[in-house]
Amino acid sequence: MPKRERVLRMSVELPLWRALAGYRVLTMLYAIGLCVTRYDLYVRPWVAVGYLAVLFVWTLATLPRVRNAASCTKRFLAADLVIALTGVLLTSLADSHQRIAGGPTLPSIWTGGAVLAFAIKGGWRWAAVAATPVALANLVERGHPARDTVHSLILLWVASLGIGYVVEVARASERTLARALEIEAATRERERLARDIHDGVLQVLAMVKRRGTALGGEAAELGRLAGEQEVALRTLVSGGLVPVSRASEDAAEGAVVRLVEVPDEEGAGGVDGDVDLRALLAPYACGRVSLAEPGAPVPLPPPAARELAAAVGAALDNVRRHVGEDARAWILVEDEPDEIVVTVRDDGPGIAEGRLAQAESEGRLGVAQSIRGRLRDLGGSAELLSVPGQGTEVELKVPKNVKAGRR
Repeated sequence: MPKRERVLRMSVELPLWRALAGYRVLTMLYAIGLCVTRYDLYVRPWVAVGYLAVLFVWTLATLPRVRNAASCTKRFLAADLVIALTGVLLTSLADSHQRIAGGPTLPSIWTGGAVLAFAIKGGWRWAAVAATPVALANLVERGHPARDTVHSLILLWVASLGIGYVVEVARASERTLARALEIEAATRERERLARDIHDGVLQVLAMVKRRGTALGGEAAELGRLAGEQEVALRTLVSGGLVPVSRASEDAAEGAVVRLVEVPDEEGAGGVDGDVDLRALLAPYACGRVSLAEPGAPVPLPPPAARELAAAVGAALDNVRRHVGEDARAWILVEDEPDEIVVTVRDDGPGIAEGRLAQAESEGRLGVAQSIRGRLRDLGGSAELLSVPGQGTEVELKVPKNVKAGRR
């Protein structure tokens, strides 16, 4: 069946870049508005007009540069900071010394955007590097550390350092979440493969081992080799491998997680694409396996129905393997209002206490993966009730609202 690759991108900093772009445009317009209202008060108005014209062109031309971290290069950040510092220092040429002490600089609060770009790009350390020359330029332009100036600089410093720290924490969280999602996807895929291998290859190897040992001669040697391969395969399946975390080809897009999905097959024989669970369970009915089912269809999404039927088959395989070929089993299907309940019961001697935990530690995944693992992936549950001498009962529950694409 063809597979498809789904790419998940996570980035909490992209909204920060968009906010920064908006901030730069709005503060540029604010600086121009201040210049218009104070034009007659400037000593050299042509200096203010010339600088603000450059600031207008620079802000609009560099909007693509503040779109994401990859576009915002170190060279751009340096040039942007130079534009801000130049505007601060030119204020003393455009305005009188008396009005400079209590008035805004030519770029006004636009300067904060240049520092914030450093913070979003490189974190709090870069923010500190950018805020320092801005503070020095303001002190030089004012001539003395006025209280309002100091307060504004401290506010700029704290805000830029805080945003830079938040960005660093967000990036670390993204990488952690991406790694966790990849581990979860790899674990689910490993469990799915483990179930398929247990239902097929391991069962065949176990049968070859038993039959070969019983026949003796060369068949016994074949059975011994099959037993060794069974143990090795169980060890590999129970251990599994988790791939290393993938790096994003474009760091600006945030953390990347790739999940390989198998498209669902088209349903048939049901309502709205669902399949009738009874049709999948019918082949299990035979002389020693009785099937009791409702008179009406039991619809489920195709993946959920196949997994539930496979879990029933795994339970019957355990009956034949541990109780014997002559063991009797009963399958009961119940269509409840909110869930489907399938019960598999046998007339065997039951399961000794602690046997399931021991089997799982030995890599025998019949119950842990082929039954419980399947139901857990469907959002359902599998409960085993076993009383020595009274057989074993496996109760499988699947919610009716299970998503077709769930794995």
